[in-house]
Amino acid sequence: MNPRVFREYDIRGVADRDFPDDFVSDLGAAIGRHLYEAGSRRVCLGRDARISSPRISTLIQARLLDAGLDVVDVGILHSPGLYFSVFHLNSDGGVMVTASHNPSEDNGFKIMRGKNAVFGEEIQELRRRIERDRAGEKAPTVPRGKLIHTDILTPYIDYIVNNIKPGKSRLKVVVDAGNGTGGISCVPILQRLGFDVDPLFCDADGRFPNHHPDPTVPENNAALIARVKEIGADLGIALDGDADRVGAVDGNGRIVWGDQLVVLFAREILKRKPGSTFISEVKCSAGLYDEIAKAGGTAIMYRVGHSIMKQKLKDSGAELAGEMSGHIFFADRWFGFDDGVYAAARLCELISNEGLSLSEMVDTLPVFFNTPELRLECPDEIKFEVVTRAVAWYKARHEVNDIDGARVTFPGGWGLIRASNTGPVVVLRCEADSPERLATIRAELEGRLATLRAEVEKERAES
Repeated sequence: MNPRVFREYDIRGVADRDFPDDFVSDLGAAIGRHLYEAGSRRVCLGRDARISSPRISTLIQARLLDAGLDVVDVGILHSPGLYFSVFHLNSDGGVMVTASHNPSEDNGFKIMRGKNAVFGEEIQELRRRIERDRAGEKAPTVPRGKLIHTDILTPYIDYIVNNIKPGKSRLKVVVDAGNGTGGISCVPILQRLGFDVDPLFCDADGRFPNHHPDPTVPENNAALIARVKEIGADLGIALDGDADRVGAVDGNGRIVWGDQLVVLFAREILKRKPGSTFISEVKCSAGLYDEIAKAGGTAIMYRVGHSIMKQKLKDSGAELAGEMSGHIFFADRWFGFDDGVYAAARLCELISNEGLSLSEMVDTLPVFFNTPELRLECPDEIKFEVVTRAVAWYKARHEVNDIDGARVTFPGGWGLIRASNTGPVVVLRCEADSPERLATIRAELEGRLATLRAEVEKERAES
């Protein structure tokens, strides 16, 4: 068992290496017993289109049934479709077999207990349970559960179509699903809402043959930008591999980042619900917090992570949460989970009712010079120690928000260093009031990170 597959938000690794049949079977038993002991009796099970997903899903299904759970198999769909099934069918939990935007050879699991995500210490408890089971702990005997096959995409599509109220503008929209599972529902939803939809890579193919399905990486949007310009579309929508994240491109081909979308959504919500609270995270622009305050709302800076943000949204009573990565969580008119397809529909609704193009709306946002999310390779076994040292180093010299890594305030800008919870990566992002200042801040962070990593590696080698 590779303990590193048990991450902060989910369980994820290389399918053939980290998820052999015996481990998947043990994991399924652990999940089943954990949910059963928590009071669950019926859970939903979905999977993405990766080559390894049928094998893994079949094994998980069998062990959930053995644990006494009725399993509602909702088939191939995006992660938000699985989340929706738990709410729509009032199930007691769910398991989604997916590795989200990871490479095609990866796979993993997103788990729900009741209507809440399983994350953090609860994921580690699944690991400990497997260890106890392998050491000989006896599982109680319970009646085997029943298997039910249910179409959830039809009610999901119907629900969103009935939830969205577009204006008179018939937008031309390019949808790039990156060959993930989001195109299966996003295209028919937007078409039924009356928009002119041009599908791009919307056939689900777990090999991701056209480009990597992660819209936070600018080059992954190249085909979408080209297509928007070619046909004169009003906007482009990009979905990640399991469509829990959304990206957008305006009619001029500019990428509209997640923190910019949060501001646009927040302005509309505040017109209806003055004084509302919004949640965002440490990678987001200072402009997000300033603009929400200017519009009469409260913006709270919090930690990165879809499971963490969902829980914070629920605990705070906020109307919306959002990450720079494109995870958008609507409590306003929705269930509070992140859904790139629903966010895409809300964006089209907003534009069609606003009387402005997406380009014109983006032009109303403050101008800062910033980097995209920069991902620097750093081994899992040292990345947290490197970031811990970065926090200490910068706190001794600058103002630092350390809620999630080090968000360091510099003259004329800020920079962030944090450890990724989904891969062997340290994430950087910088923002400044001029290109020159941005370059200085970026160079400072990258230099400091290299120094600290070298220190940690040297100490480990000597010990």
